[in-house]
Amino acid sequence: MKQIAQYQDGRLELQEVPRPTPPPGGLLVRVTHSVISVGTEKMKVEQARMNLLQKAKARPDQVRKVLDTARTLGWKTALEKVRNRLQTPTPLGYSAAGIIEALDPGNTRFRIGDRVAVGGAECAFHAEYVAVPDLLAAKVPEGVENWQAAYTTLASIALQAVRQLGPSLGERVLVLGQGLVGLLVTALLRSNGVRVMAADLAPARRPFAEALGADKVVILNEQNLADEVRAWTEGFGVDAVILATATQDNAPTEQAIEALRDRGCIVVVGNTRVDLPWKATYEKEIHVRYSRSYGPGRYDPAYEWGGADYPIGFVRWTEQRNFDACLHLMKTGALNLAALTTRRVPFAKALGVYQELLGEGAAKEVGVVLEYEGSNQYSVISNQSREAQAAGPSRLNADYCLLNTPVARLDVIGAGNFARTMLLPHLQGRIPFATIVNQTALSANHVKTKFGFAEASTDASAVLGAPSSSSARTKITNEPSGSSALQSDSGAPAAVLIATRHNLHAQWVVQALAANRHVFVEKPLCLSRAELADIDAAVAKSSGSVQVGFNRRFAAASVELKRLLDAAPGPKSASFRVVPGRLDPSHWYANYAESGGRVLGEACHFLDYFCFLFGSRPVRVLAQTTWPPSGRLPFPDSVTAQIEFADGSSGQLIYTGEGDATWPKEQCTVYGAGFVAELTNFQELVIRRGRKETKRRFEGKGHAEQMAAWVAFLRGAAEHPLPYEQSRQSMLLTFSVLESIQQGRSLDAS
Repeated sequence: MKQIAQYQDGRLELQEVPRPTPPPGGLLVRVTHSVISVGTEKMKVEQARMNLLQKAKARPDQVRKVLDTARTLGWKTALEKVRNRLQTPTPLGYSAAGIIEALDPGNTRFRIGDRVAVGGAECAFHAEYVAVPDLLAAKVPEGVENWQAAYTTLASIALQAVRQLGPSLGERVLVLGQGLVGLLVTALLRSNGVRVMAADLAPARRPFAEALGADKVVILNEQNLADEVRAWTEGFGVDAVILATATQDNAPTEQAIEALRDRGCIVVVGNTRVDLPWKATYEKEIHVRYSRSYGPGRYDPAYEWGGADYPIGFVRWTEQRNFDACLHLMKTGALNLAALTTRRVPFAKALGVYQELLGEGAAKEVGVVLEYEGSNQYSVISNQSREAQAAGPSRLNADYCLLNTPVARLDVIGAGNFARTMLLPHLQGRIPFATIVNQTALSANHVKTKFGFAEASTDASAVLGAPSSSSARTKITNEPSGSSALQSDSGAPAAVLIATRHNLHAQWVVQALAANRHVFVEKPLCLSRAELADIDAAVAKSSGSVQVGFNRRFAAASVELKRLLDAAPGPKSASFRVVPGRLDPSHWYANYAESGGRVLGEACHFLDYFCFLFGSRPVRVLAQTTWPPSGRLPFPDSVTAQIEFADGSSGQLIYTGEGDATWPKEQCTVYGAGFVAELTNFQELVIRRGRKETKRRFEGKGHAEQMAAWVAFLRGAAEHPLPYEQSRQSMLLTFSVLESIQQGRSLDAS
């Protein structure tokens, strides 16, 4: 299928990418129409065309992240991450409509052949097919055409702004900004019985605002807004202002405050600067509200991707219910979308449209609808398709041995930035790359091209269900469903690398082992003891192997430190202090269902490191939280743990989201017979022994070394570098730490 791809150097391409796969409980939609959000997408393309200095000025938050990476991993790694970001294409589009072609078995709300409106910047792209979760789709009612339904997401943004305002019949509201969203706000306010003054810089917007129901239109370069407001409101000022502008100039905010009556309200819907002058804001006692996208549920992965709807008695209007409400308004004619649709263009000509939007004529464009091949057939629903829809651990040490037959190919599941930056560069050229699988088709296609994979796919099950062996020469066959299979012509085994989000690790490991694959899975191995038991059973039955991405034990500094410990007699003590910074509640790690939280997702690294250093079995653990697991993050974010090992060694982990960002992120101090060793960020190792101090510098945290060791195993040239039993032991220790926190006492570490 074809999809629009945007690069950070400003390039736009219409790429051939693999067809996506419905997410759990979701649907695959053949897109018939999508709408270009002229303001938002023009801004994205313009930002992409900025040089590095301009990008840095526009996104100082990203600059800070780069500096943090450089501090902990070195400039080489930081620059490589930046380079990967700049080279990676991103999708455009978030408001579309089409026909359902496939459903996940868990979806019972829709049928194949249903017409739906879909939304979401993470899934509703300008592409011939999109895969969306259940709650980001709404059925299109009779009487609404698909080109109209494609506006649903944009209309919901406007509707949420109106809901945040909660206007009363007869109130007077100023809508600053008459782009696509501002015009939709004007229309929705009008349908609520509100009198609307519309204001914009561009004279070309006047006829659109009038057609959508504005009582009065003010062109800011030609008229004085304050005078117009005073005359229109008999000197009182407007009851509210909706800011639908997109600028870093504070002028719209200051104009809004001046236009408001006493105790008026501002609702911010656009990406605009809002610096409130204290005196004017205080004297009028202004209320300021922000409107977040399509409505309640937005940015909540449990709602959008987990299908956890909010009870209507508590949340009347979710984003999905806003979708339905907007579609009903279209059906009744309350939203005059024809009045703001300036062009309907074939999808094949989309790149030309973007070039025009970046020129001088952009102000004349408001609603630009892309029409896909076969879009005029949207109302034909096959009875046949409806009928089809209705029919509807005893062997844990196997990976110690050498391979008899070298691995001929590698499939990769998960094409995120970590895999692209830290794993794949160290595998490229060492083993044939077969299929790259990613939920986002555009990313899968980019990684396929960048690293030389034979095929790209969005269906991991199809890849793991392919024959468990292949030669280096793989034959690609396109199946009717759009997925691909790798046909084998030799008996060589296959390997798979899993770098998805944590909640998917266990299921793909089990499925890969069932296909007798050799598996590399990023940490953590799994999220529960039950999942670990499933993996144990799969390992016992499989001729494949498992390695977990505990890379720090492979770092050059770690090898040197381990050599020192092994040469020293008696038990040792180690203290590992980790200061990763506070967890951003919007980061996917804050979604416990996906990440398992920081102890499982990150602290497992350092618990494994103790096992590596001492080479002994953990026997007892006592752990506690150091920051209350309540509020926005209802799971441990900062913990300490004391671990006793069978040989008398002890490890103390301090993992805290508090502290100062300038402090080293990772420090490990080890005390042994006659020496003290201090390891900082795996870059510097200081050893004090016999009243002398030695310092050594290193690079990297072991990603390159671990990949090299795994490739040597896959070639049959070395034993397995990290046997499953060792990774299993580290996961059991991690589970014991969590259970000790929950029970408030020391526990056996098993």
